[in-house]
Amino acid sequence: MERQEEDPRQGAASHATLIGSVERITYHNEQNGYTVLRLHAPGHNGAITVTGNFSSVSPGESVRLKGIWTSHPQYGDQFKALDYEITRPATVAGIQKYLGSGLIKGVGPVTAKRIVDHFGASTLDVIETEIERLVEVKGVARKRVEMIQSAWAEQRAIKEVMLFLQGHGVSTHFAVKIYKQYGNESIPVVEHTPYRLASEVYGIGFKTADQIARNMGIAVDAEARLRAGLQYVLQEATDQGHCYLPLGDLLKRSAQALGVESEERLAASVEALLDEGGLKTEPAGDDQGIYLPPMWQAERSLARRLKSLLARSVRADLKRVEDWLGRFAAAKHIELSDEQHRAIIEAASSRVLILTGGPGTGKTTTLRAMVALFQAMGRRVLLGSPTGRAAQRLSEVTGVEAKTIHRLLEFDPTHMGFKRNEEMPLEADVVVVDEASMLDVVLANNLLKAVAADAQLILVGDVDQLPSVGPGTVLRDLIGSNAMPVARLTTVFRQAAESLIIQNAHRVNRSEFPHLVRPGASRSDCYFIEAEEPEEILQWIIKTVATSLPRRYGWNPLGDIQVLAPMNRGRVGANNLNQVLQENLNPPGSNKTELAKFGRTLRVGDKVIQKVNNYKLEVFNGDMGAIEYIDLIDQLVAVRFADRLVTYDYADVLELGHGFAVSVHKSQGSEYPAVVLPLHMQHFMMLSRNLLYTALTRARSMVVMVGTTRAIGAAMHNLEAVHRFTGLVRELEAT
Repeated sequence: MERQEEDPRQGAASHATLIGSVERITYHNEQNGYTVLRLHAPGHNGAITVTGNFSSVSPGESVRLKGIWTSHPQYGDQFKALDYEITRPATVAGIQKYLGSGLIKGVGPVTAKRIVDHFGASTLDVIETEIERLVEVKGVARKRVEMIQSAWAEQRAIKEVMLFLQGHGVSTHFAVKIYKQYGNESIPVVEHTPYRLASEVYGIGFKTADQIARNMGIAVDAEARLRAGLQYVLQEATDQGHCYLPLGDLLKRSAQALGVESEERLAASVEALLDEGGLKTEPAGDDQGIYLPPMWQAERSLARRLKSLLARSVRADLKRVEDWLGRFAAAKHIELSDEQHRAIIEAASSRVLILTGGPGTGKTTTLRAMVALFQAMGRRVLLGSPTGRAAQRLSEVTGVEAKTIHRLLEFDPTHMGFKRNEEMPLEADVVVVDEASMLDVVLANNLLKAVAADAQLILVGDVDQLPSVGPGTVLRDLIGSNAMPVARLTTVFRQAAESLIIQNAHRVNRSEFPHLVRPGASRSDCYFIEAEEPEEILQWIIKTVATSLPRRYGWNPLGDIQVLAPMNRGRVGANNLNQVLQENLNPPGSNKTELAKFGRTLRVGDKVIQKVNNYKLEVFNGDMGAIEYIDLIDQLVAVRFADRLVTYDYADVLELGHGFAVSVHKSQGSEYPAVVLPLHMQHFMMLSRNLLYTALTRARSMVVMVGTTRAIGAAMHNLEAVHRFTGLVRELEAT
């Protein structure tokens, strides 16, 4: 049945009461609670179609509905519920359906039947008051009883939160997340300090928290709202990559976000927060730079630790290093360029060194030689990278184990902090970090805390790529500060220069239009398919990913080919591409369990990406995996990442997004055999030179661009889509 969210019949209708048992849920919108269900009601022949807004309702539940009868031209008579009350299931069959609906973790249809067969109409009374008696049921062990008891209590508490939120006109699909965060304190927290939700519950932004607060009577210009709004705007700026905002910019953005005309009131709130330490400030040109305290502390601490490291010299016998390097190159049958040679020699005697260069310039070979040199010198070397994929690749090219930075620093979820810090530094003489362009200011600061005072630090990355997903432009700022030695590789090796991917990447970097080769014109590793309309682009992408590349090169559409999009929104944005590609690459099947949650369907076999750092599960923003199984009874989703299986509770699956298509930003640190890149003027806001450059350099063997030359031109004329406000250079230059 198609959903009909409007009353299909015009005119007034008399109110009626309907009592019955929910047979099944036909449709449920998690965002607004709109539901279409089928109801069995005494005295009525067959099931009745009911529409309305329900915060939570499950098959088998008994409900008392108040509403009006309507008539739809296609679907016939329907009951539009205006108000409802949930009561206990009235029959044994209803109890069985209720327990087996998936509502209670640990109880599926089979277990529900066994329980109801044993206890009959007394089942719910037993669960409420004598739940330990469930061990009387065949196949229900004591451990399972404990799980059911916990789930029953949690579900009851969650329903209370849902009803409370519904009473304040707020979407209830975050009730489980709120309950997991605050437990029995959920309602008091929401009622008395609603703005906490914006910063403490993933998925609830300031706007939702503000809606709750406004419905509770908090005034538009209330001081609590102004302060929360200022911090929200700064946090939003941080999410966009800024470390701070100039005061004038902050006031303008905040006034617009809050619907407040008086910037003077906002300025007074800024001053009050500065006085209390809730905000920090530093000079920013002719203005004040306003920081959230964690960003302010991270920049200052990172600069201080770098300057402390740089103040200590490193002893090295450069003659012996030269001799060793000659023997190493001969043994490995490699010819090092002068730039590579100088970089390796400089690494031996530098406390901090940055190695940067574009594709084909020999960064990998140089890094491999550096690591071998440090080992030959008897120095303990630790290798790290911001992402799991990049760490795996680093291990492969160096022959030395590499870890993600989070694992290198040994994150402790019980204390929500890293074990490795200034008090317990990394046990290494040399710390090497690859893909350093991905380092944001917070992670870089935590890394520097753990580098011992007498250790060396080598940062390797391509400064021309997109900056980190998190706040700051750390690698670019470090190079721009002139505070430390930088080894630049600029010469493209002859073999690499034969690749059109590499040629085009360098052309883009030099502001030259890339050379476009149409399929069939000549053999290449970088093709362009011209398509003007978004729908045409979609069809070409489906054909390229599902058929053309797998047939010609034997690549796996899910494992080897990655669609990268300049942005998430739009017809050819990552969000819509994921829906289209899921339908074509992993369609429904009788052997594929599905979970419909938060307005999308997760299916066994789906390619997924982690959207936020989850320290408890040890999965981080940008990690890619595949759904291995979905347990509808225990309400779990298991995702296979590169080296391990991670199990998500239903409440946490909001952190997962589909990964058939991802944004170019999310692809940083990863490398794929083939990249398919849509480029259309729908992406105009995000098109930039370094975005196109980054997308091209994610591919190892093949790039297929699909779209318009106009969009490529728009990217070429824009160095960066967003300029970032950062103060790291200022801090490094400060005495």
